[in-house]
Amino acid sequence: MLLERTISQLDIGPVPPNVAQQMGQLGYMQWIAALPGGMDYREAARRALATAQPFAGHSPAVAAFCALVQASLDSPLTPLPMRMPPRVRRGGRRACLAARAIP
Repeated sequence: MLLERTISQLDIGPVPPNVAQQMGQLGYMQWIAALPGGMDYREAARRALATAQPFAGHSPAVAAFCALVQASLDSPLTPLPMRMPPRVRRGGRRACLAARAIP
């Protein structure tokens, strides 16, 4: 269930490469965090790849997700190069003041 939701959240079409990579990483983290504790990881990863790969051709974020899942299967004992996206200030006092200044 969550796998399909994760894929649909990632499948937004063309985005810049850095955004696709960030989204793919967040999707991977969301997917892996939701796996049940007793589940066989390799089986779950193969299922995730089989489900996501049809969307990877037209969605760079899904392609980034697939690349991470594949990398985890290729070398599961190596840390994956992932990090949270940089924090971005989206508003606050300056945004409110700027909105008031617009005629």
